[in-house]
Amino acid sequence: MATTPTPVALRPRPVMTKDTAFFWEAARQHRLVIQRCTRCGRLRHPPMPSCPHCLSLEWDTVDACGRGMLTTYTVLHRPLAPPFTGPQLIGVITLEEGTKLVAGLVGVERNRVAIGMPLQVEFLDCDPELTLPVFRPAVEIEQ
Repeated sequence: MATTPTPVALRPRPVMTKDTAFFWEAARQHRLVIQRCTRCGRLRHPPMPSCPHCLSLEWDTVDACGRGMLTTYTVLHRPLAPPFTGPQLIGVITLEEGTKLVAGLVGVERNRVAIGMPLQVEFLDCDPELTLPVFRPAVEIEQ
């Protein structure tokens, strides 16, 4: 008798709107992009319809270098739901371009995480429709 395979739980989806679609499409291409006001030139994240500085509705994007510094972090212990395992490290990363974003931290044990540590983006292909930017230490950390 054949057994039915257990379906694999998909990772929960971030909020995706017409204002953030460009960010998620770039992530699927393994690119980290930042929204830029075309009137005043300021970068902004999270993406939004208008510039908080000059109120312009005109914008484009720039490719981020993918390097940054850990500003703060938290360890999410519960609730653990499939497909997650173990505590999740979540950080606020200040990119070299000056904007901040929230992302998962990978490649480092929680007792080795340090505010100010240099980080580098990489991309986690969760499934065919979802790719997430995550950050790992930019330098090797002895575990």
